[in-house]
Amino acid sequence: MKFKGGIHPHYRKVTADRPIRELPLLPRYIVPIGQHIGAPGEVIVERGQEVLRGQALTKPAGFVSVPVHAPTSGKIKKIADYAHPMGRPQLAIELIPDGEDRWSDEISPVGDWRELSPNILRDAIRDAGIVGMGGATFPTHVKLSPPADKPIDLLILNGAECEPYLTSDHRIMLESAADVNEGIGLMMRVLGVDKAVVGIENNKVDAREALAVSRPPGLDITYELLETKYPQGSEKHLIYALSGREVPAGGLPMDAGIVVQNVGTAAACLEAVRDGHPMTERVVTVTGGAVAHPDNLLVRVGTPLQDVIDFCGGLAVDTGKIIYGGPMMGMVQFDLDSPILKGTSGVLCLKDEEVSQFEGGPCIRCGNCVDACPMFLVPSQMGLLVERSRWEDLGDHHLSDCIECGSCAYVCPSRRPLVQYFKRGKLEWRAWQEKQQNESEQNNESA
Repeated sequence: MKFKGGIHPHYRKVTADRPIRELPLLPRYIVPIGQHIGAPGEVIVERGQEVLRGQALTKPAGFVSVPVHAPTSGKIKKIADYAHPMGRPQLAIELIPDGEDRWSDEISPVGDWRELSPNILRDAIRDAGIVGMGGATFPTHVKLSPPADKPIDLLILNGAECEPYLTSDHRIMLESAADVNEGIGLMMRVLGVDKAVVGIENNKVDAREALAVSRPPGLDITYELLETKYPQGSEKHLIYALSGREVPAGGLPMDAGIVVQNVGTAAACLEAVRDGHPMTERVVTVTGGAVAHPDNLLVRVGTPLQDVIDFCGGLAVDTGKIIYGGPMMGMVQFDLDSPILKGTSGVLCLKDEEVSQFEGGPCIRCGNCVDACPMFLVPSQMGLLVERSRWEDLGDHHLSDCIECGSCAYVCPSRRPLVQYFKRGKLEWRAWQEKQQNESEQNNESA
């Protein structure tokens, strides 16, 4: 099924045919303690301590929390605030490798997922620090723990990779198809579901074929080709395209009886159980006109951005912008010391000529953004409300349902910074709600 709206940007998948290469061991790593949605873990190592690869550096600080692990063996040099991809410096652990890359003695296979209970599998995924690798970084064990009143009957795997330039998921499906399928089976066992569907855009037919050939016997997994359209990989739109079900406004996929996971996350879950390996590395697409040799790399979590770029031949002198992720929803980087995180799917390096500098104009009421919005919203009106600081009216326009995909800004002839408006609007609207609630409570106490 097709969803309403969306856009067709230039996809520029120039690294689609580049096999994954491993980045060599580096002189240092910077491992932020906060790399996922939820509470950052509590640091359990100290300065000067010797650690081994895979050793936990933090412990979870709650249910929606996972540990981070040492990307190699070495010594803790410092625990302090460092540059972080989200913009503001955050607490991180600097590790100086000893060059031996020794795994921790505690690292051992958990067992065969077919013979283990869902609880053991779920705990292994949590202890391995697995989070969603498509960019959202929601702790995977939480997604695999739906409440009893929300029964799940379908698992959907996101192999769409609709962001322009990015090809890391594509290469994982091609080169690790068997692991992806086994990981899907593992997740099906945890959730207690009998059916899974993998959604793949039709510009990656070879990935569908690789997965179909390696499907394990006895697992009901289907592989569906979808229209190449952005944002096909958005959870709600992927669900509608593959099942016809609609997630209610303000709801989650589990409200439709579905859990959605990324194909790379499935492979990581298998490694956590089969090999006992925590999440210490991931595949990253390094691409764009400003990098000398675009590639798909297996990169340790905590690798400084500068080292990744250097391995790919360095930057052009006229580099205009570096983005973690894709051009539609990625985060612009201002510091080459920013480390690769568990959710870093790509590093996009653009030349000056590839970056447009402009000042947004007034809304001309053309309606292009309304046609493009895949969430049935009215971006033009929401943008005007933000401009006029009418925070109290944003709730009535369902701003919280905006997925910040950028389709509206992409088609806007006035080049209005609509996504930036909506990011700010969400913060201001929540602050306004809290203020109203506090005032109400104070009035009730004084009455």
